[in-house]
Amino acid sequence: MPGQPVKLDRVVIRFAGDSGDGMQLTGDRFTSESAAFGNDLATLPNFPAEIRAPAGTLPGVSSFQLHFADYDILTPGDRPDVLVAMNPAALKANLPDVPAGGTVLVNTDEFVKRNLSKVGYTTNPLEDGTLDRYQLLPVAMATLTQGALAETGLSKKDAERCKNMFALGLLSWMYGRPTEGTERFLREKFARKPDIAEANVLAFRAGYNYGETTEAFATTYEIAPASFPPGEYRQITGNTALAYGIVAAGQCAQLPVFLGSYPITPASDILHELSRHKNFNVTTMQAEDEIAGVGAALGAAYGGSLGVTTTSGPGIALKAETIGLAVMAELPLLVIDVQRGGPSTGLPTKTEQADLLQAMFGRNGESPLPVLAPKSPGDCFGVVLEATRIALRYRTPVLVLSDGAIATGSEPWLVPSVDDLPDLRVTFATEPNADDGSGEHWPYVRDASLAREWAIPGTPGLQHRIGGLEKADGKGNISYDPDNHDRMVRLRQAKVDRVEVPDLEVEDPSGRADVLVLGWGSTYGPIGAACRTLRRRGKSIAHAHLRYLNPFPANLGEVLRSYDRVVVPEMNLGQLAMLLRARFLVDAVSYTKVAGTPFMESELVDVLTGYFGTTLAEAA
Repeated sequence: MPGQPVKLDRVVIRFAGDSGDGMQLTGDRFTSESAAFGNDLATLPNFPAEIRAPAGTLPGVSSFQLHFADYDILTPGDRPDVLVAMNPAALKANLPDVPAGGTVLVNTDEFVKRNLSKVGYTTNPLEDGTLDRYQLLPVAMATLTQGALAETGLSKKDAERCKNMFALGLLSWMYGRPTEGTERFLREKFARKPDIAEANVLAFRAGYNYGETTEAFATTYEIAPASFPPGEYRQITGNTALAYGIVAAGQCAQLPVFLGSYPITPASDILHELSRHKNFNVTTMQAEDEIAGVGAALGAAYGGSLGVTTTSGPGIALKAETIGLAVMAELPLLVIDVQRGGPSTGLPTKTEQADLLQAMFGRNGESPLPVLAPKSPGDCFGVVLEATRIALRYRTPVLVLSDGAIATGSEPWLVPSVDDLPDLRVTFATEPNADDGSGEHWPYVRDASLAREWAIPGTPGLQHRIGGLEKADGKGNISYDPDNHDRMVRLRQAKVDRVEVPDLEVEDPSGRADVLVLGWGSTYGPIGAACRTLRRRGKSIAHAHLRYLNPFPANLGEVLRSYDRVVVPEMNLGQLAMLLRARFLVDAVSYTKVAGTPFMESELVDVLTGYFGTTLAEAA
C-alpha cells in the first residue's frame, strides 16, 4: 500500500490513443475534476481532421494534454511528465515528447504483433529496451475493464470501449482527483442508456481501485489547490466563452441576438452552444453555406438585432464580400474567426494565427474595420463584449481573431458579476434628421465619433437607402461623384481610426529591459511563461500583448521606440511584424512558426536568450 503522497507543485499529463478511444472525453473529465479541486490549469487537445482515421495508425492518434499546478500557469506545458498510451501508435507518436525519467503508462493489451506492425515496430517496445529511460507502468486495461464488467451483460466489444474510463480512474487515484463529479457526469451523459452509464462508472471505479490495491502503483502524488482571487470560478473553453460573451452582449445591449453560421472546425462549438440559449432571446440559424450565414446576420443587423457570424479562415474568405457590404452600409456586425492552419482547407484541427492580414485587408477596396484578438480561453468573454461595444458605438463590423489553441483549450475563469458588465444599450433613430427642412431621414448624418444613426426599417418617416453602391455623404443617395467617393472612403477610415482603445500595458518589472517581446492571440501564454523563466535566471526582459490590432493602441509607437530590440513571435510568417515595421518604422524581429502547434516555453526561452549579451543588459 502506498505511503504519504509525494507533493508536487505541477504536473503535465497527456492522454493518447486511437481517435475512437475517447481521449478527448478522458482528458476533459480529468480537467474538470482538477478545476473542481482548485488547481490552476491549461489544456491542449490534439486530434486528427478525419472523422475516423484507420484504427491503430499514426494519423489516427488523438491526444489531450493537461498542465495543472498549485500556482498561476500560462501554458499547457511543453512536455508531458506522464504519458498514457492506449496503443502502439499513441506510444510512437508521443514518446519523443516525454523527457527521460518520465512516466509512461501503457495499455499492454494493444501491443500485439498486428498493431505493432501498423506503426513500424519490428519488436515490442515494452520488451526491447526502448522504454528503459522511462518509468514504465504496464497495465492490461482492456482485460481488466472486461473483467470488471463481466456481470453487466455487455458484449466484449462494448465492455472494452470503457477502458478509457479505467485509465481515468487509475490516474484519478494517482493524483488524488475527486470522483463524484465524473460519476455524476457519466450518468447524465448516458441517461438514455443507463446500462452504458453504469458500465462506464464501474470501469472508472475499477481503475481507481486497481491503483489502490495493486503493488505496481506504490506512489501517489499531491498537487495542492492554487491561490486565486476570491470569487466563483468555472472551467471554460475559448469557444464556450465566446458563446457566453455573445449571450451577455445581447443582454447588455438589450437587443435580440441572431447568429448566422455554417459549421466549420474549430468554430462549430459556438453555434452548438448558442443554440442552447433561446431563453436569452438568441436565434441561431445553421445556414446552407458561409455566404448565407453572414448575409442573414447582416440582414438581422439591418433589422435592429445584434448580428453575429462565426467561422474559420476559409469561411472568412467566402464572407468577405458581405463584410464589405457591412462596411459600406455602416451596420454593426460581429464576425468571429477561429483561425486554423491554412491555406485553403489546410489543417482543420490544428492552430495558426495567419489570418491577420486577411482580417485587415481581405476585402475589395478600402474596407477598414476594427480587429481584436483574445489572449486565452477566458479572455474570449471580455473580448466579445468589447467588440460588441465598438460595433454598436461606431456602427461598423468588428472582426474577432480567436484560434484553435484558444478555442479548444480551457482554463479556470472567474465568473463576472452581472453588476460589472458594461452597459451596451443603443439608441435607435426615431425622428427624421435632415437639416434642409425636407423632413427626410438621411442615413449618413454622423455624430462626433463619425458613427451614423441606426434606423430600423419600418419606422414611420425614416425611409432611407443603404447598400453596396457608394452613397452621397449625408443623404445616402447613390453617388458616382469622385470627390464624394474620396470623402466617404476617408470618413469610413477615420471612423475606425477614432475607435477608443486603452493604451498598451507593458510588463517590465525591473524597468531596465532593453528587449521587448510583443505578441497577440494565443502566443500570450508561452511568451509570458518564457519571460518569467528568463527573469528567474536574472535577465531583464519586457513583455506586452496586443488585444487591439486595428486600430493599434495610441501609445504603441512610443512603447516600441522605448526598447533597443522588439521581438515578435507569431504562428505565421511575420504578419504583425510587417505591420509594425510599416506603421512605426521599427526594426521588429520576427520569430515564426507554422507547424500547427503552439509555441513551447522552452523554445522561446532559447530564442530570447540569444538577445542577451548583445543588446540586452543582464539584471544586476
